[in-house]
Amino acid sequence: MKIYLNLSLFVFCWAPLLSEPIDPQLLKLSPKRAERTTSLNPEYLVFKTNGNPEDNASLLIYLHGGSGIGSDLHRVGEQAHALIFGIHQFEKGPCFVVVPQCLRSKHSSERGTWQEKDLNLLLDEVIEKFPVDSDKIYLTGNSMGGYGAWLWGGTCPERFAAIAPIVGGIGPRGPKDVSPDLEKWAFNLATVPVYAFAGGRDNVVPAERSIRMVDAICRLGGKLAKIKVYQDMGHNVRQKVYSSKEFYDWMFSKVR
Repeated sequence: MKIYLNLSLFVFCWAPLLSEPIDPQLLKLSPKRAERTTSLNPEYLVFKTNGNPEDNASLLIYLHGGSGIGSDLHRVGEQAHALIFGIHQFEKGPCFVVVPQCLRSKHSSERGTWQEKDLNLLLDEVIEKFPVDSDKIYLTGNSMGGYGAWLWGGTCPERFAAIAPIVGGIGPRGPKDVSPDLEKWAFNLATVPVYAFAGGRDNVVPAERSIRMVDAICRLGGKLAKIKVYQDMGHNVRQKVYSSKEFYDWMFSKVR
């Protein structure tokens, strides 16, 4: 309850800028699904934007970066606020925005990371609970969440109308890691609209990670993938992307 109240108060402060205040729902995976997950917080947040959709609403899933790992949903909810504001500002929707959280690893030597099996369980439940148009499911993530977008989109491309990884890595063990499944991901993403974003001065996750992934998709026949590198920016590209009209116009124009 404390998490829900904190988030509600934070989002309510944005009310003068939005057409209406937005209170996130704090939901929990069903026990049967929760027990099948490995690294996912069973609690997650759902924001309902631009009206009260009855059916055929878009669904945007946001995967947080490494600083959001743990069980403090207030932290990852804050990361999604720019998306909520952007959807209202540029009049996209109706749309549900879902924000899951990655738990810390049970092993002290590992920090935990996104796993597509967990995320598929979450998506299945969200589709059951909300009137979502299955042809308008979008995926974005930042840093470790950008890796999660590559992983999930590359493993289950049939689930998404478009993906937008931001300063994302391409391996589960951090920025220096490269997944052995990279070619498989690239092949699977050849038919999915992809817009990657990176910072030319990023010393955390070099732009080369995103460039390599997009190049692989194009090499394997993909014609719907592109990348924008902000040459004068570092790892904080998310702020620029999620405040740009281009991002929302591109993403919400896609239908699976």
